[in-house]
Amino acid sequence: MDYIALGKSNLLVSRTAFGAMSLKSLSQDEATALIKKAWDDGVNFFDTSVSTPESEKRLGSALSSLKIRENVIVATKTAAHTAEEIAEDIDKSLTNLCTSYIDLYQLEKPILLPKKDGEDGLVEKLDNLKKSGVIRHYGITTESMDVAQEILKSDVLWETVQFPFNMLCTQQIEKLVADFAVADVGFIAMRPLCGGVVSNIPLALGYLRQFENVVPVWGARNDEELTQILYFTQNPPVLDDKFKAEVNAQREFFN
Repeated sequence: MDYIALGKSNLLVSRTAFGAMSLKSLSQDEATALIKKAWDDGVNFFDTSVSTPESEKRLGSALSSLKIRENVIVATKTAAHTAEEIAEDIDKSLTNLCTSYIDLYQLEKPILLPKKDGEDGLVEKLDNLKKSGVIRHYGITTESMDVAQEILKSDVLWETVQFPFNMLCTQQIEKLVADFAVADVGFIAMRPLCGGVVSNIPLALGYLRQFENVVPVWGARNDEELTQILYFTQNPPVLDDKFKAEVNAQREFFN
């Protein structure tokens, strides 16, 4: 497993991240088995959200029973609009995840990028949580190009962005990825299979590995899917002319 620093944070994360949202549809035993399989293969980065509390609970229970919480990086999200809502959500997440701290706390899909000294108090609340050690780093999850580009100009220390990125994306998004690399903001790729539109895992994984600052979050729903993701993580395709032709063919077909 390869590991990279996630932007300017000191988080050293596996290049393959485990998206825990799908754990909500599994039993606890099934969820724990998937987490153990990922961990045994080198995955140390797990991403979830308070919007799916069952996923947080499954992940928290698995990490606790496997006794690996201190060795992994846990990311979760809040769609809070005020400091008070963040206070409520962080308490829920800490309880669900059976932990006393969150490694990466992400604001989920804000309509506008929060600013310092804003009336909502969001940035100040995040800073206070970071100073107290309740969260270690914070970032943004967004599907808005405008919000993503604002992060690059913001005077707030957003350490990561989570944004849809896969081989069907446009050159404009590829440029965005490059801009975040220059800014040293960690780039987490959501929907690496474009929400299930792409079925060719090695092609999708190989495409993303071209971008050294990108950490894709793979939402494995069962052992078979996770096995494929882990196998092709360890045995990625050769990025030759044939590979590039296949990627271009997929792009032309879907676009």
